[in-house]
Amino acid sequence: MASDQHKSYESRVATTTLTLAAWTGTWVATCAVLAFGPKFLWAENTAITLTAVALNVLVGVAMVIANKKHIASLDEMQKRITLEAMGITLGVGLIVSVPYSLMDAYDLIAFDAEIAHLVAIMGITYLASTIWRVWSFR
Repeated sequence: MASDQHKSYESRVATTTLTLAAWTGTWVATCAVLAFGPKFLWAENTAITLTAVALNVLVGVAMVIANKKHIASLDEMQKRITLEAMGITLGVGLIVSVPYSLMDAYDLIAFDAEIAHLVAIMGITYLASTIWRVWSFR
C-alpha cells in the first residue's frame, strides 16, 4: 500500500514538473519572439508587437499557475525548500534591482542596467539557495 502511494506521489510530481517545464519553455520562447520579432520578423508593426506582448503575458500566467500546481504536489519538506528559495530569490531581486537601476540612472556604471542581468541574478540565487537548503536538510 505504501509503495502504491509512493508511486502515486512520484508520478504526480513528475507530471507537474514536466508541465511546469513545458510552460516555462513556452514562456521563454515567447520572450524570444517578443525580444527579436519586432526587429527581425515583423518590422516593428505595433499591432503584432502588442499581440506578442499579450501572448507572453498569457503564457506567463499559465506558467505561474503550473508553478502553483507543482508546489502543491510536493511533500512538506520540498515545499519548504522551494518556498524558502523563492523567498530568498525575491529578497535578493529587490535588494539588487533598486541600487542597480539607480547606478545606471546616475551613470555610476559604464553599461545599461538590463532586466536580463536581474533575471540571471535571480536564477543563480534560486539555484544556489535551493541547493543550500537541500544540503542543509541532509
